[in-house]
Amino acid sequence: MQARVLLIRTAGTNCDRELAFAFERAGARVEEEHLLALRERPQRIREVDLVALPGGFTYGDDLGAGRILALELRRYLGDALGEHHERGGSLFGVCNGFQALVRAGLLPDLEGIHATLTWNRNHRFECRWVRLRVEAGLGHVLPAGSLLPAPVAHAEGRLVFRERGAPARLEEEGRIAFRYVDARGEPVEDWPACPNGSTAAIAGLVSASGRIVGLMPHPERNLSPAHLPDSRPGRWGDGTEGLAFFRGLLQPYGAGSPA
Repeated sequence: MQARVLLIRTAGTNCDRELAFAFERAGARVEEEHLLALRERPQRIREVDLVALPGGFTYGDDLGAGRILALELRRYLGDALGEHHERGGSLFGVCNGFQALVRAGLLPDLEGIHATLTWNRNHRFECRWVRLRVEAGLGHVLPAGSLLPAPVAHAEGRLVFRERGAPARLEEEGRIAFRYVDARGEPVEDWPACPNGSTAAIAGLVSASGRIVGLMPHPERNLSPAHLPDSRPGRWGDGTEGLAFFRGLLQPYGAGSPA
């Protein structure tokens, strides 16, 4: 059995080919669909196992990163995505896709918790490698406590909450997928280990079902030792971590034969 992945793209998406390559390397069959076409045929979502939202700058981030995409997802695809999830399907968003999942209200899925992503604390675009620690909420995809090095490329990646006690609730309910950590593997909110100043060093979230996952960094850019900053295994891992992540996402549906 081969997992089926549908990548949604729209104006400003620019990381779809990288994400498609990652899923294909992990063994999936990948198809892309423009949002305008999917609006006309939302039943297309019934044909796949995982719906993915790639990174980029959809609609130029004119009203805030991922905001317009989030509005379109809610209005035109909300029912189809909800049915997809209820049937056992997965949703995945990276960078701009994660911003859209959060602003569409799909993450975090905790009543009384309101989150958004805003400007990095230093108000600068950050484009470099960081280290992520897998948290217990994502233990079904990768071993909890393991590290996933990956690049970031964003200006609005700081995850903030309206409620003061939100991080504690997220921790308790197992909704935290990744945290930014230093070279020792310790969570840190300060630059440079944490590029944006995200609350509680949170880099990614996961739903109660474990099947809606999103994060700001780009694991699809870490698929081999050649992708690493040193171009070889070393202080940034061995180059297998990103591929292991995508295989973990696909595991419930059968990863097929890696490309």
